[in-house]
Amino acid sequence: MPFKNLEFTNAAGQKLSARLDSPAEVKPSAYALFAHCFTCSKNIKAIGHISRALTRNGIAVMRFDFTGLGESEGDFADTNFSSNVDDLVTAAAFMETKYEAPKILIGHSLGGAAVLQAAAKIPSSTAIISIAAPADPTHVTRALGDTKEIIERRGEANVDLAGRSFKIKKQFIDDLGSVAMQETIRNLNRALLIFHSPVDDVVGIENAAKIFQIARHPKSFISLDKADHLLMDSRDSQYVGSLIATWAMRYIDAQ
Repeated sequence: MPFKNLEFTNAAGQKLSARLDSPAEVKPSAYALFAHCFTCSKNIKAIGHISRALTRNGIAVMRFDFTGLGESEGDFADTNFSSNVDDLVTAAAFMETKYEAPKILIGHSLGGAAVLQAAAKIPSSTAIISIAAPADPTHVTRALGDTKEIIERRGEANVDLAGRSFKIKKQFIDDLGSVAMQETIRNLNRALLIFHSPVDDVVGIENAAKIFQIARHPKSFISLDKADHLLMDSRDSQYVGSLIATWAMRYIDAQ
C-alpha cells in the first residue's frame, strides 16, 4: 500500500510522527484515524495489518505516535489520557487541512477509550471502532501493580511495562479518575463497533459488555475468538480490518 511519513504539531508545539496509508491507484472513499494502545506506537504489527485491510477496501488510514512515544517529541511522563485525546483532535484537524477529515475513528486498548472520548470533538466522525478497549480508562492503573501506591505517595515512579521502563506521575492517575466515561459512551451519538476477545487477559471481556450496555444504537459487537490482547496473530488483525471496512461503509455512505 502507498504510504507517506508525516508530521504535525500538538497543542504544546511538539512534533508528532504520523504515517498515512492509502489505497493503491484510487481516491480514498473515506479516511480513518487510528489510536494505538497504551505505551505502544503506530508501528505495531496489528495496526499495519488492519491498515492494509482497510486500504484494500478503499479507506485511507492515518496512524501516529502519541506525545512522548515512538518517534514523536515530548516527555511521556508529562502526558496523560486527556493529552492523548487532545492529540487525536489535533490529528483530525491536521487530516482535514491536508487531506480530508476522518469519518472513522479506530482505537486499540486505551486508544479505544481515547477515540470514544475524542469523538464528540471530531465532528466529521460517524463510525467509531474500539478494539479490546477498557470501559473506564482507570483500568490501565492495574498494569501499574504495587507501583501505583508508590506513585500516589511519592508523586512519581518508574514502571516496567512490556519490558520497558516508563516514568509515571501522579497527575496521570489523577487525570484518569477525572474522566466521565459512562456519560461519554451514553452520549456518543455515532455508530459504534466493539471488538473484544473472550480470552483477553489484559482487558477482560466484561469491559466490552459494559460499553455495549451503556451505548445507544447503532451499536455492534464482534467476538475475537481466541485472540490475545495485542492481536499478535496476523489472522486476527486482518480479520478485524476486513470487518471494519465492511461495517463502516454503511455509515460512510449514509452521509
